[in-house]
Amino acid sequence: MERLEGTLERITYYNEENLFMVARLRCGEHELNTIIGNMPRFSVGERLIVEGEWTQHKDFGPQLKVWRYEAAAPHNEKGVRNFLASGLIKGVGPSTADKIVDHFGVEALSIIEKEPARLCDIDGIGTKKAAMIISSLQERQEVMRVMTFLQSYGVSTGYATRIYRRYGDDTVNRVSENPYRLANDVFGVGFKTADKIALEMGLAPDSPHRMRAALLYKLNEAQDQGHVFLPQQELLRAVVDALTTAEQPVEEEMVLQQLERLAESKQLVVDKGQADVVAVYLAALYHAECYVATRLLEITQCQTVIHAANSTDLEREGFTLAEAQQEAVRTAMDAGLLVITGGPGTGKTTTIRSLLTLFQLNGLEVLLAAPTGRAAKRMTEATGLEAKTIHRLLEYAQTDGEGLGFAFQRDEDRPLKAHVLIIDEVSMVDLPLFYHLLKAIPDGCKLILVGDMDQLPSVGPGNVLRDITTSGAVPVVRLEQIFRQSDHSTIVSNAHAVNKGQMPHLGGSEDFFFIQESEPEAILDKILDLCSRRLPQYKNRDAITDIQVLSPMRRHLLGVDNLNVHLQGKLNPPAPHKTEMKYRNTTFRMGDKVMQIRNNYQKEVFNGDVGRITYINGDDGELMVLYPDVGGARDVLYEQAELDELVLSYATSVHKSQGSEYPIVVLPVVTQHYILLQKNLLYTAITRAKELVVLIGTKKALAIAIRNNKVETRYTRLATRLVN
Repeated sequence: MERLEGTLERITYYNEENLFMVARLRCGEHELNTIIGNMPRFSVGERLIVEGEWTQHKDFGPQLKVWRYEAAAPHNEKGVRNFLASGLIKGVGPSTADKIVDHFGVEALSIIEKEPARLCDIDGIGTKKAAMIISSLQERQEVMRVMTFLQSYGVSTGYATRIYRRYGDDTVNRVSENPYRLANDVFGVGFKTADKIALEMGLAPDSPHRMRAALLYKLNEAQDQGHVFLPQQELLRAVVDALTTAEQPVEEEMVLQQLERLAESKQLVVDKGQADVVAVYLAALYHAECYVATRLLEITQCQTVIHAANSTDLEREGFTLAEAQQEAVRTAMDAGLLVITGGPGTGKTTTIRSLLTLFQLNGLEVLLAAPTGRAAKRMTEATGLEAKTIHRLLEYAQTDGEGLGFAFQRDEDRPLKAHVLIIDEVSMVDLPLFYHLLKAIPDGCKLILVGDMDQLPSVGPGNVLRDITTSGAVPVVRLEQIFRQSDHSTIVSNAHAVNKGQMPHLGGSEDFFFIQESEPEAILDKILDLCSRRLPQYKNRDAITDIQVLSPMRRHLLGVDNLNVHLQGKLNPPAPHKTEMKYRNTTFRMGDKVMQIRNNYQKEVFNGDVGRITYINGDDGELMVLYPDVGGARDVLYEQAELDELVLSYATSVHKSQGSEYPIVVLPVVTQHYILLQKNLLYTAITRAKELVVLIGTKKALAIAIRNNKVETRYTRLATRLVN
């Protein structure tokens, strides 16, 4: 086996999914070697010791296929500078790295480790910042010791850091004892990585422990795909396929035995309530679904009749309601639970405002909420009454006691104080969140659910609004008459046409345009020109704030990722006065539009929230994002280690756009997106626009989407439980 030691000079290729790297390692002044293999994302300038075997590539010549690696301390000023500026050391960006190396030279790392107080000799580094740098460097050294243990299992540096932060100095013991705990305990480490570690540690392929871990993994994976349960046979097949190797088959009967063991230990529930399908649930989702069904029926049966004010009072308040809206008002006066559903422009907001007026005339205390900050802000603007996100309404906060995490403070023991609760955009609410909401509703409180059940379902598990609406077990009022449409507007009418499976009207409109183009490269050029020049001039709108490009998928020339790179270059190009910072494959620049892609309850920013970068500190690897909020815009600070929660959002997926409204929406509709061309996806995209929609693509792709009326299948039994 060959051994090389050198400085990582260039990363030629890196695959984030399988961690395969092609890089150039300088082992001497004149010796530059190509190394390949599955390795963490090391930074240019790091000193590496690698072991492996030489191979000969027909085009690129000799390459060392790496089997083992470790990071060593860099041995020259360039290496030290690159290591410090890599983002691995908290509080050190490129500028601070330059200052440290200029002051201490090649001995910088040794001095920080042995004489840390000397950091304060450098201009701009005070006691607090020095302590941060020292602590981070020590943690980095601990992480590298963990990396030595995990390196042969394909765990990246970022994940190794998370594993170390989760388990600390006990990492090796914890992982050795049960590697499958990584899949549950550490965000981003999935079953496949944990399984690889377990097998290489000597766990038998047919180990009961492995089968139980796979069963839980498949159910968690199904939950991430929106399912509340999986049919037993489908689950068993999936686990057998995941665990079987050419050398070691895994029998379905063996997996079934472990499924029964998990049911006995109450980690999952086997529901045989329907003769045709045996459903397997994670225990928490089973109990949530049963509770939601029971509680909804209780609220439905608890009628609180209001007589003191009626629809005549609404006329005096200036409301003129259509028949369906009047029906909603009459039903709400009597029923404990009411669902109001309808498409864009059908008067949902007017109905909410009229109900609010009646409830207030009757002296009732009303609370308003929505699943996202954007939806809550719109609800506040439309009604004049403060609306909160459901998380804030339920006071989601850190619990007392170290390590107890976050929890909802409102529940059966401390319910909300209200006579009426109105929730908007309910199509976005998943089963677990709805469960917590119902737990906090006091007895006798009316619940009014408002939303459009034809939109895409929630990102999380369940299909709450559709299940409740189609069950027939609760009062439902469907608003179908279109109100919100001027004489020249076709956005609303086209949205309804698409929802009915009809082609939209594509000509002669001032707010709905279709641009015929079949070549993806030409479509990309047109999108860039539309967003940077034509649309801002046509509507006198801001190119970044007011125009949103939507796409059905992430990868592809017209996918979200590639669109963002090109739109950033066109709408917010680099300039001397714009500070920027590179993190992995993304360059963040002052003024960029970015999106939070993970719920962060400590920062109170949630998956799908969009803001603008207002501050970048390259020295410390920090940036600030300004987010609009119900009470006014607020700045949120991100450290470099948290930047994987942010993505550029000049373009975003249709799923991520739910709950948002934009003045202008641009959507490519091409046959290359065939797998995701669906009616409800196209409908959702169109309904995000307030002033203008531009579709670019082919009529063939548009027709495919409109004909594909298959609603995304989700395994859920809420509707069944409501009627049984």
